[in-house]
Amino acid sequence: MPMSIGRTAAAAAIALSLLTSAAFADNYPTHPVRILAPSAAGGNPDVIARLLAARLSEIFNNPFIVEDVPGVGGVVAAKQITTTAPDGYTLMLSDSGALAISVAMNPDANYKLSDFTPITALATLPTILVIKPAVPANTLAEFVALAKSKPDTMSFGSAGSGSIHQLTMVIFEQQAGIELLHVPYRGGTAMVNGLLTGEIDAGWSGIPNVLALIQTGKLRALCVSVLQRDPSLPEVQTCNELGYKGFNVATMIGLLGPAGMPPAVVARLQAAVAKILREPEIAARLVTLGIHVEENGTAAYAKFLQDDLSRYTTVVNAVHLQMK
Repeated sequence: MPMSIGRTAAAAAIALSLLTSAAFADNYPTHPVRILAPSAAGGNPDVIARLLAARLSEIFNNPFIVEDVPGVGGVVAAKQITTTAPDGYTLMLSDSGALAISVAMNPDANYKLSDFTPITALATLPTILVIKPAVPANTLAEFVALAKSKPDTMSFGSAGSGSIHQLTMVIFEQQAGIELLHVPYRGGTAMVNGLLTGEIDAGWSGIPNVLALIQTGKLRALCVSVLQRDPSLPEVQTCNELGYKGFNVATMIGLLGPAGMPPAVVARLQAAVAKILREPEIAARLVTLGIHVEENGTAAYAKFLQDDLSRYTTVVNAVHLQMK
C-alpha cells in the first residue's frame, strides 16, 4: 500500500474514532452511573459523593448512585475501579491516601496512577496542628524551640502508621529541624482523645474534629497545613505565614475513572462538576465539614496526582515506611 494511502487510512480511522467518542459523549449517560466512595457512610468521601451525585443526576437526567466501598484507606475501592470498563459508568472518589501514600508505601501495589483516568479535583481536607494545654508553648515558634530543647522526648499522635497525619508531621519535622516520638492510634478520634488525656503532646487533625475543643480551650491550635486560613478559625495562621514557606500539605479528594475513558466523556463530567462546585449551597455545605473546594481541570489534577505521589514517596523513603 502506498504510504500516502496508509496515512490517509490512519487519519480516517482517527477521525472516525473521535466522531464515535463525541457521539457516545453526547448520549452519555443512558443508564445509571456508579460512584464508588472509599469510606463508610458519613465519612467525607461519602458525603461529598452524595452531594455530587444528587446534582449530577439532575444535570444528566440519569441516576448517579453512590456505593460505599470502605477498606484499607481507599485501596479496596481503587482496586475495584481498575477492573471496570472505561465507559464512564463506574467512577470513584479517591484521595492522597489511596493514590499516593498507599502506592508509595507498597512497592508491590497492584495498581498505579496510569490505571486511572483523572477527571477533576473536588476538594482538599486541610489539617491543623494542635497541642495539649499542658505543653508550655503558645505559638508555633515556641513549640519548635521546646521540641529542639528536648529531642526525641516530646510526642505526637496520628490516625495510624502511614496516615496523612503522620506524614504531615514528618514533613513539618524536616522543615523545622525537630524530632518527635510518633504514637500511632486507630483513627483520628482516638488520636484526639490521646491529646485530651495527655498521652501525647501534639498532632495534626482534621479541623471539624477539634474545632469545639480549640474554641473551649481544651486544645491549643498552632497553625494550619495549607496556604489559606480556615474560615472556621480565621485567627489561626498558616505554617507558610509563620515562616515555613511553601508548607502546603492536605489530602485532595478527586473524581476518577478507569484508564482509557473517552476524552469527550471526561470533558462533560469535568464541566458538570465545575458548575456544581460553584453553587453557593454546595460550597457552604463543604465549608461546614472543614473541606476547601478545589476546582481545577483534568490536566491540573493529573499533575497534582503525580506531584503528590512523588512527595509522599520521598517522605516514605525517608522514614522507612514501606510495607514489607
